[in-house]
Amino acid sequence: MSEPLSPQKAPYGIELEAGKYWWCACGRSAKQPFCDGSHKGTEFTPVAFELTETKQVWLCGCKHTHNRPFCDGTHAKL
Repeated sequence: MSEPLSPQKAPYGIELEAGKYWWCACGRSAKQPFCDGSHKGTEFTPVAFELTETKQVWLCGCKHTHNRPFCDGTHAKL
């Protein structure tokens, strides 16, 4: 399996409204941390997640988290 690109070695702290989102898993998207379709032609697929209320989230920027799409601190070990 290929390794994803790591656009940054830190999480994206974002306040998001309730709704459905697609997190970029490949690291190629120009709209990080969200998917823009750049994974097409790769083995990667975006990760869907849904929020039921507006809240602050920390989305993984290194693309190696074990808690996709949320940061689990893995970037500190890269």
